[in-house]
Amino acid sequence: MNTTPTTTPIAPKIVFFDIDDTLYIKYENHILDSTKTALHALKERGIMVAIATGRGLCVFPPCINELIDEIGIDSFVTINGQYNEYQGKCLTHFPLTHAQLTHTTAYLQSERITHGYMTRDEIVTVSSDEYMVQALTSLHTPYRVAESFDMSTPVYQMLAFYENNHTAQLSSALRDDLKTVRWHIFGVDILDVHGSKARGIRSVLDALGLSMADAVAFGDGLNDIEMLSSVGFGVAMGNAHDDLKAVADYVCPRHDDDGIFKGLVALGLI
Repeated sequence: MNTTPTTTPIAPKIVFFDIDDTLYIKYENHILDSTKTALHALKERGIMVAIATGRGLCVFPPCINELIDEIGIDSFVTINGQYNEYQGKCLTHFPLTHAQLTHTTAYLQSERITHGYMTRDEIVTVSSDEYMVQALTSLHTPYRVAESFDMSTPVYQMLAFYENNHTAQLSSALRDDLKTVRWHIFGVDILDVHGSKARGIRSVLDALGLSMADAVAFGDGLNDIEMLSSVGFGVAMGNAHDDLKAVADYVCPRHDDDGIFKGLVALGLI
């Protein structure tokens, strides 16, 4: 972990940014003007700007969609690398298998754990409780509550809503080909064990004729560990989880303290 770099050891061709608590100040539902200035400056220097997020395209905050249009972003790693697009076309996608879905659903139902399904187009839950509402509301995330869910629909990850003290029990009950990543005190993603932003980034870079060594990435959460560990240079926000800071090449200031702008300046990228 380095908090005082001079420049990056690489000359990146593309920079990937997480959304929540990186580009986007979640608790304010806001993007700093300095962040917009920084992204424009990257583009002016011929460096591509991309997004790598746990969100699906369907649940991007409105201000992020406005930023995408303003900056001209067309590379997206979404749902933790499970669904990835470039210039409006799907590059790779990794839906959960029917067996993964049915086994996990049966367990969550047996334990009365509220859960949902993330498709390309929406988040669907089949029940609701305080944990779910608090977790999804914290992300300003739209969702639909339904009486049932069609298991033939491609699902890229499941969502479960429970307190931290249930994590070990859930992890031990899941199939070996699944993993959990916590993103909220009450919210957990359940995805394929091989799923990660790093896998999605590789597919975007392959389409662009680039390698992981050509990329820089900024993030803050546990689902960013593989991403920061795999790209040419990984940057953790000052507000990032300590486990992410431990694998980062550089820790920039907080997301709400002009962290992206200051970080890119410190790295000599703008």
